[in-house]
Amino acid sequence: MRILVVEDEHKTASFIRKALQTEGLIVEVCPDGEAALAQCQTTRFDALVLDIMLPGRDGLSVLRELRLQGRQLPVLLLSARGEVNERVAGLNAGADDYLPKPFELAELVARLRALTRRGNESQTTILCVADLQLDTHTRQARRGRVEIQLTAREYRLLEFLMRSAGIICARMTLIEKVWDYDFDPGTNLVDVYIRRLREKIDAGFEVKLLHTVRGAGYLLKEPT
Repeated sequence: MRILVVEDEHKTASFIRKALQTEGLIVEVCPDGEAALAQCQTTRFDALVLDIMLPGRDGLSVLRELRLQGRQLPVLLLSARGEVNERVAGLNAGADDYLPKPFELAELVARLRALTRRGNESQTTILCVADLQLDTHTRQARRGRVEIQLTAREYRLLEFLMRSAGIICARMTLIEKVWDYDFDPGTNLVDVYIRRLREKIDAGFEVKLLHTVRGAGYLLKEPT
């Protein structure tokens, strides 16, 4: 997922960026409201972390403008002031959640994860990487005009890789997210399923989408 963090305090923005990147998210940072609006015009973000007190155009003004434009991406507001009336103003402007400063990074990450899960429920159900498509409602996959039959575990693996497109997924990350294990079973389980999945989505196609990054993990990406 791609997250835009709008925060003019460099130290705070850096802490947030590192915390979200540790979670495997793609993070962009900008220091003011006008820049945030411009970035939202040119880049698709899955969520916005938005400070209220910004130089120039403040966070509430940015939020109202995004909602007027019909942009429904989840927005988590940040503010050094935690008064009830300010929280109400933020929620009335269209915020999905509100976090007063100072905050724990773990709480920010948890709240953002909850918002993006909720947001994904109302967004398109079709995931696409190049000509590979996955319908998360029907669980049907196809590459171009070719339908791909997946087992339940292959589906979970492909969905996670497609949602993480462009990001190297470590073996342990796949074990945790696809198999729900919090330990390494010490087998070649992941390798076996990656091989099966590669045979289904890449075999017979000139352009390969699923790549092994030696010593790091696996990567699903569009051709460059």
